[in-house]
Amino acid sequence: MKRVFLLMTFAGPVSAEGLASRVTSANAPLNLSGTNLSSAMQIVILLTVLTLLPAMITCLTPFLRLSIVFHFLRQALGTQTVPSNQVLLGLSLFLSLIVMQPVMNDIYTQAWQPYEGGKIGLDEAIDKGSVPVRNFLLRFAREKDIQVMLEISKSPSPATPKDLKLGVLVPAYVLSEMKTGFQIGAVLFLPFLIIDLVVASVSLSLGMVQLPPVMISAPFKILLFVVVDGWTLLIGSLMKGLMQV
Repeated sequence: MKRVFLLMTFAGPVSAEGLASRVTSANAPLNLSGTNLSSAMQIVILLTVLTLLPAMITCLTPFLRLSIVFHFLRQALGTQTVPSNQVLLGLSLFLSLIVMQPVMNDIYTQAWQPYEGGKIGLDEAIDKGSVPVRNFLLRFAREKDIQVMLEISKSPSPATPKDLKLGVLVPAYVLSEMKTGFQIGAVLFLPFLIIDLVVASVSLSLGMVQLPPVMISAPFKILLFVVVDGWTLLIGSLMKGLMQV
């Protein structure tokens, strides 16, 4: 009776046949099979993917290498907070999307389209979708890092590199990208470090002890970086290394 009262309250004036049909549908058991359950599972999967999306972007794309290099560059220039973290992270994200676009296209054509068309099942779609990701990671993962991950996970050595599991390949790729990012950052530091040493020696020889050498060298470092068009050279070199076949 309570459900009938609620239906009458919110539905307004209806006919006897319409009221009877609404009461019947209200008293009917909830269907948890078929489309409703499928929709619920899709929502759960979507929320799970969105939760893991930051980790996936960091671990499966060149975002890590780019963000490390940009951080070292800002430290070498001595600008502290310019460009801001939001700008550097946004630039790293969009550059990573450019690099990953062919991989995402392969995943869409090889896995998502056949699965959406009902030609393959979910397990087969996952297997086919992981192939482009595995091929991308293998291009940059170092053999030494892969061997370390195999020893840590106590996994047998695969017959071919394409037989590596993503659970082993992803952390090996992260280690390789961190090493590469630190190597590039160290190379970027060298010319700016030379400017700091020259300015510090000149300022000390002139007796300018109270004036910090960093304050004097910062304009020269920024001027040098702008004159050589440093942003274009750096991003161009990084993207050429990432887009290599």
